[in-house]
Amino acid sequence: MSGKLDYAAAGVDVAAGERAVALMRTAVSRATRPEVVGGLGGFAGLFDASALARYRRPLLATATDGVGTKVDVARAMDVHHTIGRDLVAMVVDDLVVTGAEPLFLTDYIACGRVVPERIAAVVAGIADGCRDAGCALLGGETAEHPGLMAPDEYDLAAAGTAVVEADDLLGPDRVLPGDALIAMGSSGLHANGYSLARRVLLGDGAPGLDAQLPELGRSVGEELLEPTRIYALDCLALADSGPGVHALSHITGGGLAANLARVLPPGLAADVDRSTWRPQPIFSLIEQLGGVAAGDMEATFNMGIGMIAVVSPDAAASALALLGDRGVPAWECGRVRSSAAGEAGDAEAKGGTGGVVRLAGAFAD
Repeated sequence: MSGKLDYAAAGVDVAAGERAVALMRTAVSRATRPEVVGGLGGFAGLFDASALARYRRPLLATATDGVGTKVDVARAMDVHHTIGRDLVAMVVDDLVVTGAEPLFLTDYIACGRVVPERIAAVVAGIADGCRDAGCALLGGETAEHPGLMAPDEYDLAAAGTAVVEADDLLGPDRVLPGDALIAMGSSGLHANGYSLARRVLLGDGAPGLDAQLPELGRSVGEELLEPTRIYALDCLALADSGPGVHALSHITGGGLAANLARVLPPGLAADVDRSTWRPQPIFSLIEQLGGVAAGDMEATFNMGIGMIAVVSPDAAASALALLGDRGVPAWECGRVRSSAAGEAGDAEAKGGTGGVVRLAGAFAD
């Protein structure tokens, strides 16, 4: 090899990375909390843990996630300011099912080439999501991987930390026969099942991103980029409203039955009545165009429900009223009961441990 080689010649543009940081600084500064110490640019984010002194027995909850192949839609559409909201939602709504308050989140973006404006748009979306979840964007990393990723490729992930008083921990131990299931409507596909959705809607002979479909009222690309609903503050408000909230289930990969079963103890079953809601048109569109079996749809997508609260029967009405006041579409979709010996559900609990979930009836017309 003749001549001199430097980092830029190898494909890493340090100056572009610094410009990206400068562009994202304002957005990140808005996603903060009083406990955050210092600002953007340090080796590590700092959070004043003395704030936890008010807890008798604080439990820290942590979760990490990404956005799957939805990022490919953002890249193809050249729209990058919404995918960060999806990232935040996937993390904080896993945390909040324990009843924990999200405190802070850190992100990681890997790309083939740093385009400052694009990275800043992604981070601005993450910051907006953190503000909506009530947590701080405490730090992050942008890594340039030339030769490993194509110049316009990128992927992102995040990890979050939350805190809950041990006595207030939500979960299967609290769930009782007779409890009501309160569904919270999703905004669409959220960030799960995109490998199948892309195959059906964007593959050979498929409608494509720019297709304007009357069922959707907008383009396929716009529908696929609809940001994931962030339920964190709504669920915390629900948990704080009284002792009647027993468990929460985030309906993500694996679908409704497999995720709801995770928050039921062995020996209990949940009967979910499909007739209580109508999934958004995107779901029937995927099912029909792709010839996807109904069971596979329900094992892949959220089918219109992004979160379920398990509450005592006497708390159902107040839970619905609270969520309605907060602008969250919500309805009672079923009940919990004792399960019969050897009773099988429609899906095994994601992770392998939990109760039984049975989906009954047909979706509303």
